[in-house]
Amino acid sequence: MSDTDNDDSQNHHEGADVPGPRQNRGALLPLPPARAAAAPEGEEVGDELQSAYWMKWEGEAARTSVWRILGRLPAICRRVLGLAYRADARATAAVVVFQIASSLMSAFGLLASVRALSALFAQGATSERIHHALPSLGLVAGLMAAQGLLDFGVARGQAALTPKVRRAVEQEFLRLSCHVRLEAVDDAAFADEAHKANDRGLYYMRQAVPQLVSLAHAALGLTGAAGVLAVLHPLLLPLLFLSVIPQGYAAVRSARAQFLSHSRYSTLQRRIRLFTWLLLDRDSAPEVRASTAQRALLEEHERFARRIEEEDARLGRQEANVALWGRAVGGLAVGATYAALAWMTATGWMPLAAGGGAFLAIRSSRGTLVSVVLAMHQMYEHALWIDDLERHLERCRALQPHRTGRRLAKGVKTITVTDVHYTYPEAGRDALCGVSMTLAAGSTVAFVGANGSGKSTMAKLLAGLYVPTKGSICWDDTEVREVDAESIQAQVAMVLQDPVAWPLSALANVTIGAGTITEADPQRALAAVTESGADKVIASLPQQWSTPLSKRFKNGQELSGGNWAKVAVARGLYQDAAVLVLDEPTASMDARAEHAVYEAVLHGERRQDRITILISHRLSSVTSCDMIYVFRDGRIIESGTHQDLMNHTTTDGQPGEYRAMFTLQASAYQTPPAPSESAERCVIAARDAHLMRKPGPECAAGHTTRADAEAGPGPKHDRTEKVRAPDGPAECASSPGSGLAAGSGENEGADAAPFPRREGSR
Repeated sequence: MSDTDNDDSQNHHEGADVPGPRQNRGALLPLPPARAAAAPEGEEVGDELQSAYWMKWEGEAARTSVWRILGRLPAICRRVLGLAYRADARATAAVVVFQIASSLMSAFGLLASVRALSALFAQGATSERIHHALPSLGLVAGLMAAQGLLDFGVARGQAALTPKVRRAVEQEFLRLSCHVRLEAVDDAAFADEAHKANDRGLYYMRQAVPQLVSLAHAALGLTGAAGVLAVLHPLLLPLLFLSVIPQGYAAVRSARAQFLSHSRYSTLQRRIRLFTWLLLDRDSAPEVRASTAQRALLEEHERFARRIEEEDARLGRQEANVALWGRAVGGLAVGATYAALAWMTATGWMPLAAGGGAFLAIRSSRGTLVSVVLAMHQMYEHALWIDDLERHLERCRALQPHRTGRRLAKGVKTITVTDVHYTYPEAGRDALCGVSMTLAAGSTVAFVGANGSGKSTMAKLLAGLYVPTKGSICWDDTEVREVDAESIQAQVAMVLQDPVAWPLSALANVTIGAGTITEADPQRALAAVTESGADKVIASLPQQWSTPLSKRFKNGQELSGGNWAKVAVARGLYQDAAVLVLDEPTASMDARAEHAVYEAVLHGERRQDRITILISHRLSSVTSCDMIYVFRDGRIIESGTHQDLMNHTTTDGQPGEYRAMFTLQASAYQTPPAPSESAERCVIAARDAHLMRKPGPECAAGHTTRADAEAGPGPKHDRTEKVRAPDGPAECASSPGSGLAAGSGENEGADAAPFPRREGSR
């Protein structure tokens, strides 16, 4: 018991009031301001928000020099091209060939246009000049038609290639990510990295092929035009650059303004979405309406909407200014270029027809350059996210479960655990230290102890989800490190306290325990739901087995916490595994449902080929187990049958850990003592044994609930737990049923709310 507990107990015996609502002493907190903004004003908007992961590389291209972008582009293009080639080599080759051929057709078309102009500008009768120009004009038409067909081929190839690249990369990402070892998933940094890769890396990877095609089309078109000008006259190349540099500079400035504005815009959008979600979210809808908060939320939404409107207008003005500068300076440059062309033509440096061809090439190149600049910036910035995705995939490959190529034989007679240690990554101490035990088929075993004592960690080691840091776990004569981890996991069914609410049909929610959602063994499924009590749940659904258990679907249904627990137990039973792990499976069930499950699983006809492991804080449920292991701080401090442990005493004659906890729980079923004694018992039970599970406000009989007892004197702040007003003295933390026995089925889920996990407990 902590010093705080001792102080509270001492104060209580000295006549202090039972812990309850704190009186307003006026010394802890000054009065709040009469008016406060829901969000910061001015330019600091968004500063109080965590930096959004999707803004990691936002505007990076705008902060990077053009030369650095140009230097990285070849490597980026090679990487995307390699991905496309691995996805579909034939389609990739076709797109590359067609794109190059299309650019050649464009260049040859310019040369043919020059020949046609030469014929038209030659001396002679008009009819003769037209006659001489017809072959060249026909060639131009043919080249344009061929270019159109080639562009069609590029579009068709891209349409076939892009989905294949998307599917290949997405499947590789999911396959590697979902098979990494469990301790990697427990790492918050890894989970954040995976979310970024999925949300941004895959998104930009899907766009990489179209962007590469657009960049190649623009770059090859610009190269072709430059080549034509070089053929016509070497001095035309400097004139081309003179005409396009102002336009290109304006395009770079405009692109960077867009990227930087988008960063500010995203911050504003994050704030406005908070209010949008509050206005539209299903969970907040009742309280929004009950507190008539719509007007206040709408006002804040409008305030940020005006900020976004101002940002859009500011960007528009900036782009207009840049465009004006680009067109003005670019117009002067183009005017100078055309004047130079006229002078070269007039002085005989270049034929008139060549001047006409140069005019066409320069005019088309100016628009093409803008496309090159935009595509170049986008490719560079998106490639940064693709780099993150590829680093994540490499990390996933290094975190795959050990594979030896050897599978564990089906079934087990004995599991032997010898001196097992386990340390979580980045943890300062062992979660398990020197644990040894023997589990035999046909037996039921219980793991008990305080939160964070190592019970669930031991179960995950037995299930092959973790690998011991030290020591050994043998299935019969086979050590777990000698076989594929998945072959162990396939033989262990785990029913957890907080089961996954699969958004699937009722039948799929049962069969997914065996690794399938499309096939079922009807007899086995019916037996599993009957044994767990889920048969009544499924029978009450509109479409029974076919009913979707999610409101996301049409005619979907939602289950209560207790009913989800019954389905989860059925899922574990359907798996028909050699080891069945029940980790607080009935925490949210009502008393009758809990009794039925334990009668079926623990007291019913036993499977002689199955090891059943029960993890529970409710010691009344483990009394019939063949062996009970008591955990504390990662070690087994006691083991034996219920009777053995009840007779066990320590070396100084004190009751053992199990006996102390069991006696503490059993005392709650006795006649309630005086209110003050009851409140103290609540405090002791909640803090020392972590077994009192009833949240709520003050009890009707003047007793104190577990949550209030823990909070001590002080105002009752809003808690994350969903509570309801107690119906009477029977629901106070010191009464029978307060976490030890659930309430009626009518209040299922609220009557047995799980004790909140402590920070860092596993």
